[in-house]
Amino acid sequence: MQQRAEQLSQEMTRLLQNVEQGRQEQRSLELRSQEQSAFVWGALLFTALQTWQFWAVAGVLVLLFGFCRRLRKRSPEPDSSSKEERSSGNREQVEKEEEEDDNDANDMGRFLEQHIQWPFQNLATECQEVKDLVANFILISGCMLSKSFLLVLQPAIEMGRAFEGWSPREKDIIYRVLVPLKPPCGHTFHLELDTAGERPARNFCVRVELVCTCTREKLAGEIPCFLHHPQEELRRNQDPSLLHTLCTGSYLDVQKTADWFSRLVKVAWPVLPLSSKCSLKMLPSSRSCKFQVIKSNNESLTIEMMFGVQQGDSDIFASSQTTEATFTPSTMWSESYAVAEVKFFRHVARQAPHDSFHLKCLQLCAHILVGTGFSTSALKTVVMRLLTTRHLSDWRRRDFLPRLQEIMQHLCICVKEGRLDHFFFGNERVPEEIILPPHFRTAKPLNLFQHMAQDPIAHARALREFVEVRNRLTRLLMYGH
Repeated sequence: MQQRAEQLSQEMTRLLQNVEQGRQEQRSLELRSQEQSAFVWGALLFTALQTWQFWAVAGVLVLLFGFCRRLRKRSPEPDSSSKEERSSGNREQVEKEEEEDDNDANDMGRFLEQHIQWPFQNLATECQEVKDLVANFILISGCMLSKSFLLVLQPAIEMGRAFEGWSPREKDIIYRVLVPLKPPCGHTFHLELDTAGERPARNFCVRVELVCTCTREKLAGEIPCFLHHPQEELRRNQDPSLLHTLCTGSYLDVQKTADWFSRLVKVAWPVLPLSSKCSLKMLPSSRSCKFQVIKSNNESLTIEMMFGVQQGDSDIFASSQTTEATFTPSTMWSESYAVAEVKFFRHVARQAPHDSFHLKCLQLCAHILVGTGFSTSALKTVVMRLLTTRHLSDWRRRDFLPRLQEIMQHLCICVKEGRLDHFFFGNERVPEEIILPPHFRTAKPLNLFQHMAQDPIAHARALREFVEVRNRLTRLLMYGH
């Protein structure tokens, strides 16, 4: 075993020397040994990513490299001082070697961080600007709508990748917020689940009903009862009810709500403090209110305001966000988990080490998925599941490369099996601070890759695209872009 270990050590040394011969610039021996070892170590693993057979080899190389490194350190040397150090205490030597191994892993993570061309983003500052702007808008709009019988706007909730702390793109970042809607006085909302067919996405219709306010009318003297007052008197003395303005039949209409909301933004904009320094540009959107705030230096913020009806007191909403269906009726509201996802990543941020790289991993993987059939939602589900099954201390900078490999392996298995379970259904690992509807934790998981399981053509296409994704990751790690 000693002889075999020495042979492996010699072979690794020869391999390192062969790679180092390709360096164009000669540097000092100490600097070259530090930088070249990191580069070669990364190059070996990145090359192993290119073929399925070598995925397991990457892990073996990690162990072999560390084993050979220790053997070289422990091999006899003519220096008498090193012999005295080894004989002085094996425990201190082991601790020192473990500390050096950690430093090597950190050096590898630091090398990768500097090697990759990350998109320049100023998410923290811009997120705060968006929150202040939206808060002022909701405040002003609330005053404008105080005496109407239209929708009651609640404080906006930040959601989406920008507010989670990552984004795969340098430009075209969209800051999304969800504006919860409450019914006005004399109205109530009822969520009706659409049960037509089995699908991974759940949709709702928001049924609007009139309720009796005769008791309140007697107390306040000004609140009409839309249910019992004569229609002629209501038309003459009172604004139309929600049912006659933003509904189609008895159901709240997404497109009518979006159009009404966009007009409200244009009316409220001149009152906002920011309007004196910036200009407003409305963007087309049939199911949300989307606009740009253009600053004096021509920089802009793209903001999309969604609307949602809360399910009980949970973090799950029936929202106006666009569904994956080719045609979505205007009375259909899709179930949104975006608020719960933001709360999950905030929970992880409080528990994770200060140098945690889980967001970097998510950002890098999302970047290589752009232009493929894999959605960011599917990737985020993979990462969230790994964050709850692997200890958060294993997501530091030094673990950057193995965590990337683990994410890709998990995604590969899901694509092969045509199954990726939804994170919030039937998952006992969801943190307790995330409030879910009662049936969620015991429900049967929804398969986000159901279309692959049902359509062999879609499954074959996904397998081909995953090969391209894997090759993109290899090129990115090798060349940094």
